Amino acid sequence: MKRPVKITTLFLDVGGVLLTDGWDRHARERAVVKFHLDPIDTEERHHLTFDTFEEGKLNLEEYLDRVVFHQKRSFTRARFRDFMFEQSKPYPEMIGLFSQLKARYGLRIAVVSNEARELNTHRIRKFKLDGFVDSFISSCFVHIRKPDEDMFHLALDITQAPAREVVYIEDTPMFVRIAEGFGIRSILHTDFKSTCAKLASFGLRSDKGISRAIH
Repeated sequence: MKRPVKITTLFLDVGGVLLTDGWDRHARERAVVKFHLDPIDTEERHHLTFDTFEEGKLNLEEYLDRVVFHQKRSFTRARFRDFMFEQSKPYPEMIGLFSQLKARYGLRIAVVSNEARELNTHRIRKFKLDGFVDSFISSCFVHIRKPDEDMFHLALDITQAPAREVVYIEDTPMFVRIAEGFGIRSILHTDFKSTCAKLASFGLRSDKGISRAIH
């Protein structure tokens, strides 16, 4: 009988997997209400600017210049920046799961994520992601973003992992399909329990997943 290929490496998305999204539509809607912004103008300006921001070609201050502070406001930049950072919340079960799997199986873990530099840095430090992640292939560092296939070329090159030994956990179906095109086994993350079950099917069993399944 042919033995299954051992998994040596995990590729993880951040927003929707380890943490909430950093600056998504819902966060911007909350900002519109809190700071009394024009919703249509704010979204138009955001969409014209955000790709460049996430690719690290625009810093946070420049993004705010174009999207929020193109006119005089009654609130400060510092207050708005703080609000942006406050939108990030952790998924402790998911962080604990991957920390445990890394320790148990000696896995390499790489983040493959679209994130703007200041938000990315804040999220890494605030939630101690560098405590279990070995490499951050973040759009702001490599100046390309998913769905560009080069994100996955880079992740494979940086980790030096054969695609057949990688599992990718992602909550966006399009990105899962792109990764699978490289021969990377992928999990479309929807909830903790189902992701634990899928990881177990690849030979990566966790105490957390077993405990949750029993209860």
